[in-house]
Amino acid sequence: MLINKNIEINYSSELINYEDSLNLMEKRVNEINIGKEKELIWFLNHNHIYTIGASGTINEIREKLDAPLFKTNRGGKITYHGPGQRIIYFVINLNNRKKDIRKFVNLIENSAINVLKEFDIEAKTFPDRVGIWVIKNKKNYLEKEQKIGSIGLRVKKWIVYHGLSFNINPSLGYYKKIDACGLKDYTSTSMQSLGINIDNDEFDKMYLRYFLEDLDKL
Repeated sequence: MLINKNIEINYSSELINYEDSLNLMEKRVNEINIGKEKELIWFLNHNHIYTIGASGTINEIREKLDAPLFKTNRGGKITYHGPGQRIIYFVINLNNRKKDIRKFVNLIENSAINVLKEFDIEAKTFPDRVGIWVIKNKKNYLEKEQKIGSIGLRVKKWIVYHGLSFNINPSLGYYKKIDACGLKDYTSTSMQSLGINIDNDEFDKMYLRYFLEDLDKL
């Protein structure tokens, strides 16, 4: 695997408190800005929590939540995090690359799409709504596309942070209480729901390989 010596890669096996991860990312952004620390890619899982981004509103809540709600500073609307959902946080300095947020988002999306392709799952993105959407599993097209990954980012002095949440085997019932990412009439899926058994380690290695290969082209 291509390894960039200027990027620290961290893996957490225990559940990480959301606010703790946010504080760590913000500290790393400041340290990168003054040249004190490396960039970071961090794979982890959160405790059960709903987070609502800068453009989100409480109108996206359908019914009483059974996990805490946290107002966060990433872009986007409301979403759910919890066990079984792999989180990838990036703290990446675009001052050293193309200052193009859209291309960075595409890089995050395409890395996940390429992982899914290895399992004969076809996914795509849509210009009018965020996220990674499964449209075909093996030879079977879904009746309606289902969301398997969400992206929310924040940028400070061209240092990008926050990142991707990807459903490996979470309890999908938590999504039924919200309009995830502000979208009505769409459902979420997971690798488990699509008949794929994959653990965090396997997913992390696959995703990181695709991401680092394309990051060098940014």
